[in-house]
Amino acid sequence: MLKDILKQPRGFYRGVFSLMAPMILQNVISQSVALADAFMVGLTGEESLAAVTLANTPFFVLMVLTFGIQSGVGILIAQYWGRQNRGAISRVVGVGVYVALAASAAVAALMIVMPEKILALVTDEAGLVDTAVRYARIVGVSQVFASVTQIYMAAQRSCENPKLGVIVLGSSSLINIFGNWLLIFGSATLGVAPMGVVGAAVATLIARIVEFTIAVVYAVVNRHLRLDWRLFFRPGMLIVKDFVKYSLPVVINEALWGVSLMLYPVILGHMRSATSLLAAYNIAGSIEKLFTVAVFATGSAVAVIIGKELGAGNVKEVYSKAKSLAAMGLLLGLGAGVLLLIATLTVMEPLVYPLFGMSPDAVGAARAMLLILAAVVPLRNCGFAVGIGVLRGGGDVRAVMLIDCLSLYVLALPMAAVSGLVLGAGIAVVYSSVLLEEVAKTGILLARLKSRKWIKNVTRDTV
Repeated sequence: MLKDILKQPRGFYRGVFSLMAPMILQNVISQSVALADAFMVGLTGEESLAAVTLANTPFFVLMVLTFGIQSGVGILIAQYWGRQNRGAISRVVGVGVYVALAASAAVAALMIVMPEKILALVTDEAGLVDTAVRYARIVGVSQVFASVTQIYMAAQRSCENPKLGVIVLGSSSLINIFGNWLLIFGSATLGVAPMGVVGAAVATLIARIVEFTIAVVYAVVNRHLRLDWRLFFRPGMLIVKDFVKYSLPVVINEALWGVSLMLYPVILGHMRSATSLLAAYNIAGSIEKLFTVAVFATGSAVAVIIGKELGAGNVKEVYSKAKSLAAMGLLLGLGAGVLLLIATLTVMEPLVYPLFGMSPDAVGAARAMLLILAAVVPLRNCGFAVGIGVLRGGGDVRAVMLIDCLSLYVLALPMAAVSGLVLGAGIAVVYSSVLLEEVAKTGILLARLKSRKWIKNVTRDTV
C-alpha cells in the first residue's frame, strides 16, 4: 500500500529533492553554527550557556513569528509563481518585509529598554538574568536585519530558488564562527580582549549585517525574481487583505507555538537544578535540530510544490501528490529518528557532552530529552509535511492553526506544567509531553488531508 501511495511520474522525486537539498544544507549550516555557538559559550562555563539559553527565549518567539510571516507570504507567492504573476509577488514581498520589520523592531526595543523585566519572567535566578541582559541587548538589534533577510530568502525559496539561502547563510556563518572565536576568547596577536558572552552577541550582529547586505545586493542584480520596486514599496490594499486572510492565521499559529515553546524553559527554570536543565535543554535542542535538518526542509519544499500546482490550476493531480509527499515525510523522519537514537546511545556521552563541560545532572537530562526526541522525529516530520507543507500550501491555514495550538495548549503544556511544577516529576516525565502532542496532532492532520477540504486557490485574477 505504501508503494502505491508513493507512486508518482518519473522525475517527480528528483524535483522534490532538488528543491529540498539546498534547504537541508541551509538548515545544516544554521544548526552547525548554533552548535558551535553553544560549544564556544559553554567553554566559558555552564552558567554562561544557561544565560544565553535564557536570553534567546524571547528571540525564539520572534524567530517563530518571522517563520509564520515567511510561511504566510510563501503561500501566496508559491501560488502566484504557478501563475507567473511577478507583479503580485513583488507586492506580497513588500507586505512581508513591512510586517517583519515592525515585529523585529518592537522586540529589539523591548530588549533594549526593559530586558531585566522580560527575562525575569523566565527564571528567578538573578545571576543568570544579569549575564543574559548584556547578551540580549545586542542580539536584539541583529534581529531587525535578520527579519528582512529571512523574508526575502523565503520569497526566493517559494519561487524555486532555495540556493540563495545557502549562499547567504554560508557566508555569514563563516564570519559568525570566526567572530565567536575572536570575540569570546580574545586574541593577544590581534589585540582583541576576551568579551565572553557579549563577544558572542557582537559576532551574531556582524553576521546578520553581512546577510542583509548580500540579500539586498542580490535583490537588485538577480534575474530569477526581479522585484518591481514600485509595487514592493506600495503593495496595495488588495494584497494586504489577502495577507491578513491567509497569513494572519499562520502568524498567530507560529506566535502561539513560539510562546508555548518559550514556556518549556520557564517550566524548567522553576524546577530543581534549573541551571543544569536549561543547559541540557540548549544542548539537546541543538543536537536534535542537527539530526533533523530535513524536517523544516520537508515542510517548506512541500508547501512550494503544492502551492505551485494549485496556482497553475492542476487541482486533479494535487491530492495524489500530497499523499506521496506525506508518506515521504514519514520515511525521512524514521531515518532521522533512528540516527538520533543511535548517536544518543553511542557517541554523545563519551564524545560530545564533555566538550560542553556539562555537569552529571545536565548530561542525564540531555540524554533523557534526546531519547524522547528520537521517538518524536518521525511523527514531527510527517506532521510538517502535512501541516506546514500540504495544508498551508493549499491555503487551509485556519485548520492548521487550530490543530497545532489545541494540541499544545490542551495536551502538552498542561501535562508538562503539572508534572514538573506540581507533582515534582523528573525531566523524562515532563518532556514526554512533547511526544503526546505529536501523536495527537499528526493523527488529526492526516484526517484533514484525507478530507480534501484543504484544496484552495488563494490567488486573484487581477491584483
